[in-house]
Amino acid sequence: QVQLVESGGGLVQAGGSLRLSCVASGGIFSIKAMGWYRQPPGKQRELVAAITSGGSTNYADSVKGRFTISRDNAKNTVYLQMNSLKLEDTAIYYCHANLYASTRPEYYDYWGQGTQVAVSS
Repeated sequence: QVQLVESGGGLVQAGGSLRLSCVASGGIFSIKAMGWYRQPPGKQRELVAAITSGGSTNYADSVKGRFTISRDNAKNTVYLQMNSLKLEDTAIYYCHANLYASTRPEYYDYWGQGTQVAVSS
């Protein structure tokens, strides 16, 4: 069974930094894109950043220059380095992966359970 497990969330003061990690496991053959989405309180889930297996990246305008996404293909892991955090970055952050696993013979979207990031003034 495919699992995406996030870690690294927490409470941080504005201007601070956090690093999120997400490990994918469970009979995985291949991973295309991995990424991070977030859902602020009372709002819809939105893309934060994504990265392909080849290393191409895509960022939301609101985080460009502050957040950096990276991945370790050998470890099926994606990271999100978040610097200069702002109050509006407060949200639940979800890991996403489009991958092919033994339990489902097609590329499919999988999600983590989410990790809370809270930025205080």
